[in-house]
Amino acid sequence: METKISERRACILVGMNRLTFRYQPQIRDDATLRERMRELAKRWKRFGYRRLGVMLEREAIVANHKKLYRIYTEEGLKVRSKRKKGRSEVRSMPMLVPTRPNERWSMDFMTDCMATGRRLRTLNIVDDFTRECPAIEVDTSLTGARVVRVLEKLAVTRGLPEKIVTDNGPEFIGKALDTWANKAGVKLHFIDPGKPTQNCYIESFNGKFRDECLSLNWFSDLADAKKMIEEWRVEYNEVRPHSSLKNATPRAFATRIKEQKPTAIPLLQLV
Repeated sequence: METKISERRACILVGMNRLTFRYQPQIRDDATLRERMRELAKRWKRFGYRRLGVMLEREAIVANHKKLYRIYTEEGLKVRSKRKKGRSEVRSMPMLVPTRPNERWSMDFMTDCMATGRRLRTLNIVDDFTRECPAIEVDTSLTGARVVRVLEKLAVTRGLPEKIVTDNGPEFIGKALDTWANKAGVKLHFIDPGKPTQNCYIESFNGKFRDECLSLNWFSDLADAKKMIEEWRVEYNEVRPHSSLKNATPRAFATRIKEQKPTAIPLLQLV
């Protein structure tokens, strides 16, 4: 003879919460989320799941980070991470954090190769506060005089900074840039030789530029390189979320700062 007991007593006997017993899993359709994540990952090949999540939020597609990571791995979108090199213990000196736009810029050169085998160089310029990239000059050769011409153009379109941080490259320590800086009232600050960490803002930018642009594109000639690099620069300023700016774009952050009072400008942490 079967003995029937209540649900409540059965749960007590087996030590189970009644809410757990009654729980019914909800089957959700993630097809739209998966499809859009694949499309974004195809467009932004070097974006991880968190940055893709920011792009999805802009389109009002919201999902928590656990779901994003699960779908990200299930779809095989995981980006291969770079192997970190061993670092020696080095004491770094604290660097003053800029507090407003155009207070301090950083400049540096990078090198790449075109399909023809010919080398190209880029002059990268970054505003250390807003993280904007005002210009990336591209050519097979960039002299100190060329650096001056680029800065003179920016003086008209954007204005000049109080200080520019560079390494000790010959184009930066030469007479052309020194003479121009004295006339323009811009202070040049040279980092110690062999200490790229003292120019951390431009080094951070260079890593993104190399990873998301130079390493992913094959430039057929100089004109092609200029076009693709300029397109990436615009997207970096206006589309790409920047983690140190709480996932805002550099352009959006700069616009927000201009609308605030000078006393309301927040300090940013180092990258």
